[in-house]
Amino acid sequence: MSGHVRHLITGSRVGIRHFTPEDGSEFTARVRESRDLHHPWLFPPTTPAAYAAYAGRLNGDPTKVGFLVCELDGGGIAGFININNIVEGGFRSGALGYGAFAHAAGRGLMGEGLGLVIDYAFDFMGLHRLEINVQPGNAASIALARRCGFRLEGFSPDFLFIDGAWRDHQRWALTVEMGRPGPVRGAGPGARNPGPSPLPCDPRTRRPSRRGGPR
Repeated sequence: MSGHVRHLITGSRVGIRHFTPEDGSEFTARVRESRDLHHPWLFPPTTPAAYAAYAGRLNGDPTKVGFLVCELDGGGIAGFININNIVEGGFRSGALGYGAFAHAAGRGLMGEGLGLVIDYAFDFMGLHRLEINVQPGNAASIALARRCGFRLEGFSPDFLFIDGAWRDHQRWALTVEMGRPGPVRGAGPGARNPGPSPLPCDPRTRRPSRRGGPR
């Protein structure tokens, strides 16, 4: 599927694009393969029906947007990164959630993909701040946030209800003014600037660049 859908941005090894209905089979198969990696932090959809509902929310809710991180060599889905709780106005913020699939873990693909999502969120969506809320024991997610330049802002007890209980979370954040470290952004010979979204009905993709002045 990846080879037939235009990426929003490409780096040296991966590109990012939106979820489509046709991705359901590959996505859910990768989720099932990655149970040990995700548990107990993530619970992405494992069935076609659950995927359809999940992708539908990401594509249809103006406070959310989802990205698949796809390998340029072969087009396989390496992971996913979502921006939730998007707030405009004076805040211009969103909360990131992400997960790698087992076959792609430890290869640096999600670091490159997250760098591309950061670029897309700041440069094309016009956001000013991105947050990552992560459980203290999730060492891999914390390491990725740190590598991508996020700063630890605090600790929130009983922050989110996950897997049957209220879980403590660390709060990490990145703003436009903090800059973006080059090594994780996928800037290489194949890198391209953001292009128009393949889902033009989504109002989020019609925002002007932050360089265009205040909103």
